[in-house]
Amino acid sequence: MPTSPSDPRDSRYDLAVVGAGPAGLAAAVTAAELGLSCVLLDGGQSTGGQYYRHPAPGLGAARPDRLHHGWSTYTGLASRLDSAERAEFRGGHQVWALERTGDGFAVHVTRGPRAADRDTVLARTVLLATGAYERQLPFPGWTLPGVVTAGGAQAMLKAGLVLPGRRIVVAGSGPLLLAAASSLVSAGAEVPAVVEAGDYLGYARRPDVLAAVPAKLVEGAGHGSALLRHRVRLRRRSAVVEVHGTDRVTGVTVARLDADWRPRPGTERRIDCDALAVGHGLLPQIDLATELGADTLTGPDGAVALRVDAGLRTSVPGLWSAGETNGVGGADLALVEGELAAHAIAGALPAPALRRRRARLRAFAELMAAAHRPGAGWTGWLRPETDVCRCEEVPVARIREAVEELGAGDPRTVKLLTRAGMGWCQGRMCGPAVACLSGAAESGADRRPLACPVPLAQLAAGGAVSDSGSGSVSGPGSASASGDG
Repeated sequence: MPTSPSDPRDSRYDLAVVGAGPAGLAAAVTAAELGLSCVLLDGGQSTGGQYYRHPAPGLGAARPDRLHHGWSTYTGLASRLDSAERAEFRGGHQVWALERTGDGFAVHVTRGPRAADRDTVLARTVLLATGAYERQLPFPGWTLPGVVTAGGAQAMLKAGLVLPGRRIVVAGSGPLLLAAASSLVSAGAEVPAVVEAGDYLGYARRPDVLAAVPAKLVEGAGHGSALLRHRVRLRRRSAVVEVHGTDRVTGVTVARLDADWRPRPGTERRIDCDALAVGHGLLPQIDLATELGADTLTGPDGAVALRVDAGLRTSVPGLWSAGETNGVGGADLALVEGELAAHAIAGALPAPALRRRRARLRAFAELMAAAHRPGAGWTGWLRPETDVCRCEEVPVARIREAVEELGAGDPRTVKLLTRAGMGWCQGRMCGPAVACLSGAAESGADRRPLACPVPLAQLAAGGAVSDSGSGSVSGPGSASASGDG
């Protein structure tokens, strides 16, 4: 196993994997078994990522497997990683930038708030397995305590063994809703309704794609049966258009939608609840790659992902990508792509069946994305005072003023005029909404010099990386943010 000296110049890996979820775990294990020296980096203290998030040891959870689908797959990969002589896992290492060197990459990491918590890992190649984050579309009341993301509700349950409330409405669009609702009711919560803005009939357009992935049908049927047992009502073509309460959620208003997601007047109905778990699909986390100029593509759901070839190579030499960064498709696809990418990096031929499985799962991912693409009419449930950017408290009225009166025609100009997207999340929460309100068809690829918050003391501690790897290390902390906040 490679050592971890205080001077990063003394250790250069064949491969650095960023992200220890399904794709990253599969890639690191496979690469090490194929003979590559590999380091697996993740901001969390343990492997698993968001999908295999598990309770802290101090909570004493006796059966964490009950909170997960495919837990045995994770434990098998974790066991192989522990026994791999050429793989090393570094938890608590949040990657904030990648820098090209003469013979590979400098992977810049923060481990905490102090200047000494900066680290740099040198590697010949890098595999991005950074996953995705939830797409949020604002609505009146979405800033109230008790409103969480659908994935956030699952994270609370998996990591903390707690629920966001006792009576929880699950709303938005995408397959994550069924999984979240199934987990919540199994943990004892009451879920009066799952409110899906789309229509599952969209899957019926490609029966050949569905037939090629029977495991997905079984998984969906499992979630559906759990909801039926607990008498959870599924409301299709509907959305939460308002949340009620003062200090906390006390209820939501649900309305029927037309084909473009516009609320139909007269269809509103109130549902009492003390929490709302909401999300409108997932967006690939690709900013580490786009800052290097990696090519992207826009998926059927409007989300921007990395463009990769059959070997999972990006357009940046030496940079590979696996899993949700190539377009959201779930854990099964991420596992397959991680293994395929490791084979490509090691120069080894994978089993043909693995490539065929990836093709089937990627086709299903595109069908899924098309079925849950947000309709343009969702802005019909907004009010002038509704906050769009939560960090900077920018309401709908200010964004519309920037567009209609000040001439802003793109998200960047709106950002400069209103500060929408300049807060802590750097537009990850409000980006899709700002793009839609500015009249842009898509939000475009993220370009952020820093992929996460980094203390100024750590940026100031940097120097320059030479092509030979000698000298002190710096990232693009001195690079211009180009107005990106």
